[in-house]
Amino acid sequence: MSTDYEEYYKSQGPDALGPPSRFVTDFFHALGDKAHLVLDVGCGQGRDALFIARLGHKVHGIDISPTGIAQMLQAAQAESLAITAEVASIDNWQSDQKYDVILLDRILHMLPRDARLSAMANVMNALATGGQVVVVDEAPNLPEVIAAVQSARPGVSAVRQMKGNAILG
Repeated sequence: MSTDYEEYYKSQGPDALGPPSRFVTDFFHALGDKAHLVLDVGCGQGRDALFIARLGHKVHGIDISPTGIAQMLQAAQAESLAITAEVASIDNWQSDQKYDVILLDRILHMLPRDARLSAMANVMNALATGGQVVVVDEAPNLPEVIAAVQSARPGVSAVRQMKGNAILG
C-alpha cells in the first residue's frame, strides 16, 4: 500500500476521502426499505458506512487504521447510527456473523495479487446465503476478483458490471 492512511486520516480530518461513489449510493438506494446487515471492508473514516447507516442499515466496518475507525465511530455516535467497527486486516479477519451485503470499496487494489485473491476468499466466509457483494476497484482487477468470489462461493455470479465496479449475488 503506497498511502499511509493512518497518517492521512490524522492530517486531513474526518472527511478526507469525500462522499461515497455514485455506484455505491445507487446500489444502496435500490435495496428498498428492508434493513440489511452490511460489512464494509476497508471502511476507513466511514464515507460509505455512514451513508449506508443513514438509510437504516446496520453496518459493521473493518479497517487497519485505528484513527479512521475512531473518526467513523465518533460520527456515527453523534448521529445515533447503527455502526460497529473493529481494527482488523482483510487478509486474516474472521467472523461468525453473516452479512447480507459485503462492500469492498477501493480496498482490493492496495493488496498484491495473491493477497487480494486470498483475502476475497476469506471475506466470502461472512456472506449470508443469498447475499450480495459490491466491489469498487480498478477495472483490470475485476475478472480475477469475480473469479475468486465464485471459487469461494459457487453459484454467486456477477449481476452487474461497469468498469471497475461489480455487484455479485
